[in-house]
Amino acid sequence: MNMDLEHEIGGAAEEQQSAVRSYYGETLQSSNDLRTTACCSIDAIPVHLRATLAQLHPEVRDRFYGCGSPLPPALDGMTVLDLGCGSGRDAYLVSKLVGERGHVIGIDMTAQQLAVAERHRDFHAQAFGHARSNVTFHLGDLADLAAIGVADASVDVVVSNCVLNLVPDKRRAFAEILRVLKPGGELYFSDVYSDRRLPRELLADPVLLGECLAGALYVEDFRRLLGELGVADARVCARGPIALTDEAIEQKIGFAHFESITWRAFKLPLEDRCEDYGQSATYLGTIPAHPHRFVLDDHHLFENGKPLRVCGNSADMLAGSRYAAHFLFHGDRQRHFGLFDCAPAAAATTTSASCC
Repeated sequence: MNMDLEHEIGGAAEEQQSAVRSYYGETLQSSNDLRTTACCSIDAIPVHLRATLAQLHPEVRDRFYGCGSPLPPALDGMTVLDLGCGSGRDAYLVSKLVGERGHVIGIDMTAQQLAVAERHRDFHAQAFGHARSNVTFHLGDLADLAAIGVADASVDVVVSNCVLNLVPDKRRAFAEILRVLKPGGELYFSDVYSDRRLPRELLADPVLLGECLAGALYVEDFRRLLGELGVADARVCARGPIALTDEAIEQKIGFAHFESITWRAFKLPLEDRCEDYGQSATYLGTIPAHPHRFVLDDHHLFENGKPLRVCGNSADMLAGSRYAAHFLFHGDRQRHFGLFDCAPAAAATTTSASCC
């Protein structure tokens, strides 16, 4: 790459980040100021988290701009990284879930948002009965986690809520996520995606960018990106349309369709197709707040005590992650039966991990 082009790309990225900081730090004062349905209502919060949500400081709740509720289960004692933590809503929900033995790291590039999160650390430690806060916040670039000291293979779970679309260098951001995750670690996040590639010039519009539209990836390009980084099998947990309720926004970008999608991916050596090895997995009902069923994705619902046939990748996702202790496994990879029919089906009625 010649120096002039590199400088041009770097300058455009800085302008984009500056626009995002301005939109979330100055333009938006509460979630009521948003101009699309990309952000969700309280009804989107899972039932077992609503009591904790009520414990959060009102200022933290009011300045939440996410597009889902990407908080996976089985977090007790984990180290969780919240990318684009904003005012800290999800970080503080996770703070309660990881407990005093766990740790939450929140990262955001908007100083005004982080100031809100930071000033309520003691409030939430007291509300949750913790001797001290288990949350630390950092101002930084989501695509450069090394700059704020996040070490290789140091994080159990990475969560993010409608933020990665705002990052100019998405490849680098996802590469950094995979660097800091431990083997078997999980990326569980919600974001906005489009049904086509969007014109780059739309990134110059601060409203379209700030409303999480202009920076949205074409969903198939996202799959390709993860594949190139070594994630062969990312799973959709929930998805739903985003309405462009503002007429001016509709005029500018209404040619595309947008969805909020919640994804789950693991740092595991998986195959690029679902292969059949005659395996099954049985959920033991031991994950707190999930006594009856566990939802892996939009086509795998495990009922307590009922064996479910699974492909090799699904078996590895469960057996190679923190979920292993909550399952009984049957079979191995000694015998191969060809491709496994792992397409989404009318299975789960409680797959919703997102509001949309």
